[in-house]
Amino acid sequence: MHVKFLGKDPESQVDNSPTLYATDRTDRVTYIAQGWKVTDPQALASIGPVPDHETLIEIPEDVLKFYARRYASDKPEEEHAD
Repeated sequence: MHVKFLGKDPESQVDNSPTLYATDRTDRVTYIAQGWKVTDPQALASIGPVPDHETLIEIPEDVLKFYARRYASDKPEEEHAD
């Protein structure tokens, strides 16, 4: 599986860089998010059990904008008209 860099948190610092990637999987559309590991006890209690093979990460809203841009750039030009 290959990944395509979509964007990085514009306010990120060295070693603290929430980032969003798109994968090239052919069986389904997936993304890989690099973010802050969720360790807040209240958040974890609200979410409930997480399987050992999964994890929870927190990413800023600005990083999710790269997801929207990916789909906006994939649309034909006529769909961009206002």
